[in-house]
Amino acid sequence: MTTPPPEAPHNEPIEADPLEGDPRLPAYFGDAWAQVEGFARMLRGEGELRGLIGPREQSRLWERHLLNSAAVVQHLPSTGLIVDVGSGAGLPGVVIAAMLPDAEVVLLEPMERRTQWLEEVVSTLGLTNARVERGRAEEYDGVLEADVVTARAVAATEKLARWCLPLLRPGGQLVALKGSSAAKELESAKYVLRKLGGDAGEVLDAPTIEGVDSTTVVRVMLKTVR
Repeated sequence: MTTPPPEAPHNEPIEADPLEGDPRLPAYFGDAWAQVEGFARMLRGEGELRGLIGPREQSRLWERHLLNSAAVVQHLPSTGLIVDVGSGAGLPGVVIAAMLPDAEVVLLEPMERRTQWLEEVVSTLGLTNARVERGRAEEYDGVLEADVVTARAVAATEKLARWCLPLLRPGGQLVALKGSSAAKELESAKYVLRKLGGDAGEVLDAPTIEGVDSTTVVRVMLKTVR
């Protein structure tokens, strides 16, 4: 007897984002609200279809992605060159560009389909202070001299330091969004950081609005040129 094929799984209904329509969001984002809200609409409309976010992320887009990205801004300068390495869907780079209009933001991403998306986002939202570059961080060593390099969900701190510290000017900072293993990663990276001219680094807390978990940030300063 032939075993029948398994039934296709039923599509699970997408839960509503509990923060959608929360009046605290426009208050938190201030002048950047229109662009950030527009970015949220683009992610909801095409993010899953284009492989940028998973279906379950729709119900936590604000907390897990947009506020998480916005949290890093409190640890960034308001001006200068900020390079977002492995920008992907534009998290945190697009949010940073919206919230820091006086900074120059480079969205650095190696995958063509993602750079196409980022170009669309920058154009649609009118982010005149942002530009998209296609490539890996290693390819921009000697090409970019940033005040800050940001990264989110790209790699462990040790590997990230190898890619990102060469993109910094002396006194520049690597500011990476991390999870619960941040301190452990920083300890594991200490020899690499020292070799590349970085300081010992620090783990910072980055809260946003009440009821949303704080974001954990690792910050490393480049003291000397290699």
